[in-house]
Amino acid sequence: MNPDEDRAWRAFRRLMVAVQTGTARDLAAIGLSEPDYEVLSTLSERDAHTSTLREQAEKMGWSRSRLSRHASRMEARGLLRRAPDPADGRGCLLVLTARGLEVLEDAAPAHVESVRRHFIDRLTPEDLAALERIAGSVHGARRHFP
Repeated sequence: MNPDEDRAWRAFRRLMVAVQTGTARDLAAIGLSEPDYEVLSTLSERDAHTSTLREQAEKMGWSRSRLSRHASRMEARGLLRRAPDPADGRGCLLVLTARGLEVLEDAAPAHVESVRRHFIDRLTPEDLAALERIAGSVHGARRHFP
């Protein structure tokens, strides 16, 4: 990398660490991990509050086995339940429970405040637009590769 590229990369990494550290700490204070919140919020947005394990693992960039272990811990806490996937005999569905939805609804305002404090409120509308454009470029490029 040339010096400009190196500085940009390092700045991006520092940004990610700072934002993730702050929001993760705030979620932990209310009894959730970042992956917990990601799973709960995704399920809350899906039809019938259900997703396949495979789809959720892909969304999170996790292996199915890693998400399966995490889902087991969430299931033990009553946040979700698993059901057989009729379309995939080897897969399963993750289903948000009433308890999981209640936990998410209780956590959402604090999480939004955390995201604002650690990220949104520190940026201008122009910064946010630039980040959205950049994220689209990176994410769009990623879709073209396995």
